[in-house]
Amino acid sequence: MAAVIAKSSNLWGTGRRKSAIASVRIVSGTGKFTINGLPASDYFRTETQRAPLSTPFKVTETDGKYDVIARVRGGGKEAQSGALILGISRALIRANEDLAVKLKDANLLTRDSRMKERKKYGLHGARRGPQFSKR
Repeated sequence: MAAVIAKSSNLWGTGRRKSAIASVRIVSGTGKFTINGLPASDYFRTETQRAPLSTPFKVTETDGKYDVIARVRGGGKEAQSGALILGISRALIRANEDLAVKLKDANLLTRDSRMKERKKYGLHGARRGPQFSKR
């Protein structure tokens, strides 16, 4: 089933993962990714960070129909990649609400709420305590 491209040329979605925030805009195009003004291959150096970005398009069978222009900030590259996936998925729903079922079945609309645990006083980290010395 082919997706219907919305009348609005700019479709927005926001994704978050850990402390990373991605503002994603998809426009009709050829499948080009631009992240913070750079091509995806320059911004994400490893294939493990780059490959999942096209997952929402493959699941909805809209691969190569949209260009992605995104601005990401905060967190590390892995978290930014996860935030982009959620932002792209949300933007695709604005393009065609019928795609929501496929994206939900692929678990691409769920925000990963896991955050870093805070450091506690008297400890070296969140749970790591000082080494015990009997003498």
